[in-house]
Amino acid sequence: MTGSPVRQPLSPIDRLSPIDRLGPDHRRVRVELGERGYPIDIGAGVRHTLPEVVARIGARRAAIISARPLDAVPDPGVPALRLPARDGEADKTMANVERLCSHFADFGLTRSDVVISCGGGTTTDVVGFAAACYHRGVAVVHLPTSLLAQVDASVGGKTAVNLPAGKNLVGAYWQPSAVLCDTDYLATLPDRERVNGYGEIARAHFIGAPDLQGRPVAEQIAASVALKAAVVARDERDSSLRHILNYGHTLGHALERVTDYALRHGEGVAIGTVFAGRLAGALGRIGPDRVAEHLDVVRGYGLPWALPAGIDLRDLVTVMRLDKKSTNTGLTFVLDGSAGPELVPDVAEDLVLATLAAMPQKQAA
Repeated sequence: MTGSPVRQPLSPIDRLSPIDRLGPDHRRVRVELGERGYPIDIGAGVRHTLPEVVARIGARRAAIISARPLDAVPDPGVPALRLPARDGEADKTMANVERLCSHFADFGLTRSDVVISCGGGTTTDVVGFAAACYHRGVAVVHLPTSLLAQVDASVGGKTAVNLPAGKNLVGAYWQPSAVLCDTDYLATLPDRERVNGYGEIARAHFIGAPDLQGRPVAEQIAASVALKAAVVARDERDSSLRHILNYGHTLGHALERVTDYALRHGEGVAIGTVFAGRLAGALGRIGPDRVAEHLDVVRGYGLPWALPAGIDLRDLVTVMRLDKKSTNTGLTFVLDGSAGPELVPDVAEDLVLATLAAMPQKQAA
C-alpha cells in the first residue's frame, strides 16, 4: 500500500511574503502572525541595530548566549549577562536548557527581559527553547551566524533539543521578537559549513522558491526566508501546509542520526531531497525529468547527493519511523507531484527500501 496524498489547503508558490528593501544592503521580511509577528532583517551590518530592537521590546536586562567571540554581539544597550555556547548537536540537550535557565535565574532575568542568541542553528534551537521555557516564555532575538541558520533554523519559532531516540523530539513553538541575519557573519564560515547551508536553499527549489542558484547570497537568504515566512503565517503549528518545509528532511534527519551527526543537517537534507525526487518518481507522482532535476539542483550547489558509505538501510527506515509526520500505519514523506509538494502517508516500506538501495553510495575512504 502506497497511500494517497494528504492535500494541502494552500500552496505558497508565487505567494511569498514581501521582501522590503530598506537600503542597498538591507532587506526585511515580516512573519505575519498578528501581535506575535516580527521582522527578519537581512544584510551586511544589521546586527548593529540590536540596541534598537531591545529598546522596542522594552527589556531592562538581556542574557546573551553566543557561540561566537564576545565582540560578535553588539552592546544591547541594557545590562547584559554573557554566556558562552557551542554549536553542534552534542549540546542540543535538556541538560543544556536547564543550565541556561539556571543562569537566567541567578542573573534575575524576568519575563519582561530578553534573551539573545548568536550562533548556528543548534544554538538558536537551544536558546529559543530555553527562552520558551523560562518563566513560561521570555522574548528572544536571534543573531544567526551560519548560512543554514539564516535561511531556515532561526525563522519560524520551532525550538527543540534532541533525545537519544531521535532529533528534535522535545521542543516548543516560540516565535522570536526579531531575527537579524547579518551577512557579514558568513565571511568567516569554513567551506563545508557554507555549502551545508545550501541544503535548505536547494530543497526550497521544490517547494516554492526556485532558481536561486547564482544569485547574491543576500537574495538567496531573503527569498528562502520569504518562503518560510509565508508558510509559517498560514500554518504556524504544522497542522497542514508547514509540512512542506520538511521536504528532504525525513531521510535527512535519519542520516544525521545514524551517522552520529558526522553528516551535517544541510548535507542530510540535500541527500534527502534527491531521495524524495526518486521516491516521488517511483510512486508515479513525477516524471523522469523532474526526478533528474532534484539531482541537478543539489549537485549545482556543490552538495553531497550519495548515501554515506556503509549505511544500513533498515536502520535508516527504523529512524524514519520516529519522524513526527509518521503515522502508526506507515512511513510518511513530503513529496513532489503535479499539484506541488504534498504530505504522502503510508508509503510501503518495501518501496522505500528499494528506492534507498537504488541510491548511489559514497565509496569508503
